[in-house]
Amino acid sequence: MKQRLLSARPGPSYRIRPGKSGSAKNRHALAVRCKLAASSEPHTSRSSAPSEETTSRGALLVEEGVCVTVLQPGEKLTFIGKCVLTCLYGSVKVLGLTINSSQIPYELFSPKTHAPLAIEGLKLKKKNKMRKEIRMEARMLLRGYLSLDCRRAVMKNFKSSCSILLLERLEDAAVNYILSHPEYAGFFGTEVKNKQSSTVMDPVLQSIGVYSCDPESAVTMSEAVTSAAQQLVSACLEEDNGCPIILVCGPKNVGKSTFTRYLINQLLQHIPCVDYLDCDLGQTEFTPPGCISLTSVTKPVLGPPFTQQRDPQKMVYFGEPSCEQDMERFIESVKYVVTGYKQDQPLIINTMGWVKGFGLLLLIDLIHLLSPSHIVQMTINDKNVMKPLTPDYIRNSAGFMTKAQAQCRNRSIDLLDLEESDYNDQHHSRTSEGHHLIQIESTFTKAGDTDRMICHTWILRDLAMSGYLSKLQQFDPDQIIPLNGLLPYEIPFNAVALRVIHADVAPSHIMYSVNASWVGLCHILDDISSKDSGPVLLTQTPICDCLGFGIIRGVNITEKLYYILTPLPPETLRLVNCFLIGNISVPHSIFKHQPGVQGDLPYVTTEYDFSIYGSGKLKINKRLKRPEHL
Repeated sequence: MKQRLLSARPGPSYRIRPGKSGSAKNRHALAVRCKLAASSEPHTSRSSAPSEETTSRGALLVEEGVCVTVLQPGEKLTFIGKCVLTCLYGSVKVLGLTINSSQIPYELFSPKTHAPLAIEGLKLKKKNKMRKEIRMEARMLLRGYLSLDCRRAVMKNFKSSCSILLLERLEDAAVNYILSHPEYAGFFGTEVKNKQSSTVMDPVLQSIGVYSCDPESAVTMSEAVTSAAQQLVSACLEEDNGCPIILVCGPKNVGKSTFTRYLINQLLQHIPCVDYLDCDLGQTEFTPPGCISLTSVTKPVLGPPFTQQRDPQKMVYFGEPSCEQDMERFIESVKYVVTGYKQDQPLIINTMGWVKGFGLLLLIDLIHLLSPSHIVQMTINDKNVMKPLTPDYIRNSAGFMTKAQAQCRNRSIDLLDLEESDYNDQHHSRTSEGHHLIQIESTFTKAGDTDRMICHTWILRDLAMSGYLSKLQQFDPDQIIPLNGLLPYEIPFNAVALRVIHADVAPSHIMYSVNASWVGLCHILDDISSKDSGPVLLTQTPICDCLGFGIIRGVNITEKLYYILTPLPPETLRLVNCFLIGNISVPHSIFKHQPGVQGDLPYVTTEYDFSIYGSGKLKINKRLKRPEHL
């Protein structure tokens, strides 16, 4: 079997720039195209003498899939789509990341599932240079990217305070795979709602996959958000009490994920790496849903989770989009994952939006366990969803597994029984004076309104899983192969142990639950070797390292083999000795998109009867409290 290669994403794509290299024939063809494009611009006549105040509202085509545009200070290009951005002159800001003139390109993803991204031109610092010197400097920077005619067209609309951007069409393997499914084909498409906006659609930008939209719909940061981020960046740079541990909490849909992306982008401008502990099972940032993970982030986050799937340092597959059915295992899983934190980088902790009843108790447990130095508490306008998490309130409040009035220094040791003493000694050496609370009143669009969400949470989960499965396309990046056309791995029954996390399944029915399931590929320390060729079943759910994920596309009972599709390379797959099946289903689009199948689609039926008792999902009352918490 051909060995799979690990995905080279995420990170910027380094490409050959137009005019920078290539044959004489290609350069001549590029010059001709640039000349034609320049002649079509309304302000590019050589006889005209544009004033310093002349601005360009459109983009200039450089070649097919490449264009250049100019932004004034404070001007925003708000868009739906995807592109590769290189700042040729000046500086711009995207979701907290300041991009200066350099040769580093950045991949931007702005789908309809989230609020649009905005590229904002920044005001340049005053230089003690004449206007002629500034224009000469700009021409020199453009020389390596644009032909002579293109440079002339750009410079006619240039001001000393302008920023010049090179935008390229972005072909991304993960996005291309997702868009190959009919359900998601329009997520980066042209149907942009712009009825009440005067924004003019630029055909040049559309030709590279960028569709401008109403600037008011963009992701915007209030003064409170920017001030809080700057305060946290300063704390991370000072490191007075060691590397800061920043916990972000608040109700659902208040902008916690957007704030953490903004903060990560801000921090990466000063330090090379930020650690990210994801405790939000339903809306994970860098992994498929149902995981608790610790990830080292070294590159900016300029897109939603399904475009930013990354390999974590340490990960546990919890197997549920919520922890309400097994809260003790949730806390134990967090304890296991946090032992991978080496305390040599700042740590950002993302939490669930469940902040009522047991959700609040679990949040208090996390604060007791992780001892954050800073807590960012996001609230909603005119809604007192939760009390301020002040140091006194946390110190005197009981959690689900902790009691009130516990000493900060030994709280996690005595009450949570953290066995990893090395981590304890380092972690609790910080001051026990409490944390610094930063409260932010959310001003994000649709904050807290679950009925007006841009995209349902289950769709976002399916997209994240599809983004992970796109790594299977490394066999042939130029052609999208459906999953039913890929060759699976064969794994013997007795080589791995099985455990269904979310339900009790009779051993005689275990293979029915395994077939066509999303499975966590894990490594446990227990010896599972067995002389019997039958399946090895676990009686309890282990808390262990999850190395990746896959789909069991078939079970051969006669040969006693599992057939599994996974992007894990063979050297990593050899370490897998445990399959965990949870309450995370394979996206429906995977089953419905099976090209080449004659007759009925495998694993797809329209005869399911929801009227059968027990066929629906069980409802759990989250508001009930234990007597000691009443």
